Amino acid sequence: MDSARTPTPPSDDVRTAAPGSRALATEAVHAGRDDLARQGLHAPPIDLSTTYPSYDSRGEAARIDAFAATGADPDGPPVYGRLGNPTVARFETALARLEGTEAAVAFASGMAALSAVLLVRASAGLRHVVAVRPLYGCSDHLLTAGLLGSEVTWTDPAGIADALRPDTGLVIVESPANPTLAEVDLRAVAHACGSVPLLVDNTFATPVLQRPAEHGARLVLHSATKYLGGHGDVLAGVVACDEEFAGRLRQVRFATGGVLHPLAGYLLLRGLSTLPVRVRAASANAAELVARLAADPRVARVHYPRIGGAMVSFEVHGDPHDVISRVRLVTPAVSLGSVDTLIQHPASISHRIVDADDRRGAGVSDRLLRLSVGLEDVEDLWADLDAALGEWTETVPARQVLSGTG
Repeated sequence: MDSARTPTPPSDDVRTAAPGSRALATEAVHAGRDDLARQGLHAPPIDLSTTYPSYDSRGEAARIDAFAATGADPDGPPVYGRLGNPTVARFETALARLEGTEAAVAFASGMAALSAVLLVRASAGLRHVVAVRPLYGCSDHLLTAGLLGSEVTWTDPAGIADALRPDTGLVIVESPANPTLAEVDLRAVAHACGSVPLLVDNTFATPVLQRPAEHGARLVLHSATKYLGGHGDVLAGVVACDEEFAGRLRQVRFATGGVLHPLAGYLLLRGLSTLPVRVRAASANAAELVARLAADPRVARVHYPRIGGAMVSFEVHGDPHDVISRVRLVTPAVSLGSVDTLIQHPASISHRIVDADDRRGAGVSDRLLRLSVGLEDVEDLWADLDAALGEWTETVPARQVLSGTG
């Protein structure tokens, strides 16, 4: 079993950078909502306006000029939905507090968020990226295909410093990584980056388990579709960072239009309020399933990160497609981080777009299954997995190599 030591449970006493250093569980409930009681409100309002009336066109012109100069949120009344939205701003404030950064900028998806980061660095003439595999499959593809004009050097964590060039604008790691759950020493990686910004994809860990900014990361990326939303009903991305970089991201978001819808912002803010509770409960389920899978002769290997969490990957001796076809309670679907348990075959879906040799070289074997553990009763989950794994035979079948195309 890989990294299957008993994890340290996330503590309720984790403090944030917020005024008064409130515990993370408290901030999850209150951040982004601090002004509601003074307004006589309990639930945050949803502002669906795309435009905002103003009789002060000179004032509007000044606010737009200020935004064009720095990307700072315009002072005064909103101007237009593409510059910002009050409901989305509440979510951004809350996520920044949870990650311990000065700001956060939300986008229509995680890929829109990553694209905006790459465009910010490319606009400064820094198109070279150093990245560590595995990454989420579409992130890998975006970098490898050079769709935004970027050039990538793939390396392991120990090779980051040697891979840097004068035109390197970004170093990207994902820890725990999708889908192998491999972890990197974030503080060591940040040191190796020198002055080059480090972006850490923190989607799997969430700020409940890990806050990369505390270890030197300048940029923290989330596919907010996953744990931050938490219910499989919202598509979004967000980057937590310092205010200077946030300003540049807002300018790219305004220019390219990858804005988050206000209703999605509302759902994400609501999702954050239960994030610590959901992550702890799902992590407890995952740890129990890890112990049972690790002891099961039908399972060849289990991957589980040292920091814990609700994501589990495991390799089977039999055909992984048979397992997928036999689950009944667990949902066979792409994505993760929902209240219900999901399972998928990365080589066929989330990482299909990655070259087969690169995929396998990063540890994404053709027999690997990725399990996003939810909040169901663990006994019901195990009963479903036990049935899906099928009958055990003493003769281990020959390893199948699945096609890397199609």
